[in-house]
Amino acid sequence: MFVAERAAAAPSRHDYVASIPVAPAPHLYAVTKRALDLALSLVFLIVALPLLPLIGLLVRLDSPGPIVFRQRRVGRGGRVFYFYKFRTMHPDSRERFPDLYAYRYTRQGFLQMLDKSPHDPRLTRLGRKLRTTSLDELPNLLNVLRGDMSLVGPRPELPEMLAYYSDEELTKFSVLPGVTGLWQVSGRSSLTKAQQLAIDIDYIKQRSLLFDLGILMRTARVVCLRIGAF
Repeated sequence: MFVAERAAAAPSRHDYVASIPVAPAPHLYAVTKRALDLALSLVFLIVALPLLPLIGLLVRLDSPGPIVFRQRRVGRGGRVFYFYKFRTMHPDSRERFPDLYAYRYTRQGFLQMLDKSPHDPRLTRLGRKLRTTSLDELPNLLNVLRGDMSLVGPRPELPEMLAYYSDEELTKFSVLPGVTGLWQVSGRSSLTKAQQLAIDIDYIKQRSLLFDLGILMRTARVVCLRIGAF
């Protein structure tokens, strides 16, 4: 399975696809984590500021369509929000490859799927490079500033995929989703959905400020070495 890029009607602040209890967290951890998210996101955006217009120009020159892509994703508590990234696919991908947007799986097929493929036919030439360098995810920082995401947490999911989750796996949505997370530094796109979900649940059980900082440091290595990126 490939990740499907899809735009839909704008969700409201109360657009939920599931009723999922929010996992409790120590007040100090929650406050410090949010402060860290805001501070580091601003720093990363300032550092990346010269790159943003250049990437935008290259996206526009490489293929027609919007520069920034937005997609409905499921976050904490089952709330749907718009997820932002630089566009990496052709804008008519849904019409050209409708089978990739069917979202019909057996339970076993869902657990064995991979989120991404280096041979995804929908990717533009530049899109492949943005994916391998993770530069396409820079606009995710806007989601962090808005409070939809954290720097560290489980990756947000497509609403269409929640039908295949077990009750235990739905606990993934009890915390804020992240730009990076434990499975992203443990194999990234080479992991099956079952492996990703198991690691996400493990993260929720272990999460702490030091654990988050460790994941951020490991993310820098993974991104620089392009481990599991495609």
